[in-house]
Amino acid sequence: MDLKLKGLRAILASGSRSIGRITAELLAAEGADVAISGRNQAEVDEAVAAIKARGVRGHGGTVELTDAAAYRAWVQQAADALGGCDIFVSFASAGGPPASEDSWKAAFDVDLMGTWRGIDAAMPFLERSECGSIVVIGTTVAIEPAFGPQPYAAMKAAIVHHAAALAQKLAPQGIRVNTVSPGPIFVEGGAWDKIRQGRREIYDATAAKIPAGRLGTGEEVARAIAFLASPTSGFITGTNIVLDGGMSRRVQF
Repeated sequence: MDLKLKGLRAILASGSRSIGRITAELLAAEGADVAISGRNQAEVDEAVAAIKARGVRGHGGTVELTDAAAYRAWVQQAADALGGCDIFVSFASAGGPPASEDSWKAAFDVDLMGTWRGIDAAMPFLERSECGSIVVIGTTVAIEPAFGPQPYAAMKAAIVHHAAALAQKLAPQGIRVNTVSPGPIFVEGGAWDKIRQGRREIYDATAAKIPAGRLGTGEEVARAIAFLASPTSGFITGTNIVLDGGMSRRVQF
């Protein structure tokens, strides 16, 4: 299937590693120009090189997403480098540490406000696009608690709600907003890789709860993001695609 991404311009916040990096390379392979941010210059440089190797324009920079002014400046720089922005995806997350004063603040500032800041900064460019698309990243624990109360899940739930409301507001402007909510996803060097190595019993117990019999892959999540971001899904907005191998039990009416 041709996703019709060739020549489109995608800005990915926190796209230098893990699922963000995989998504960046997939979009580039489909012909999109891609800008990514990260916190580690070496990782950013490596990712940009991989993007450019696909024969498209690549741009990268290091930025702290909790610094509102710096974040906005980076989005502006990325859009200038690509000649605009048709797709914005935010992978911003503080992770899922146990609840504490600090972890609640971090989840609010990175997951929720980081997503909002990026979208707000990208809006002037998306408004000039003929196929503007925003994809935010949720999680299955935001819609069906699985690991107890945690700020990560609560802030992701807020993001899912905000994305749905934003989709209603922006649809008349031709800008689509959708959410991708992964369940347990295995990426080499990622959180579930570390759990597999350090707490194998938790990894095996989680895999056993998934009807598909395994954890998902970063490539599977990236493909869902690319589809929703692409003009191929031009009549889809306000949806939340869950990728969890059947782990969540809710009926999605």
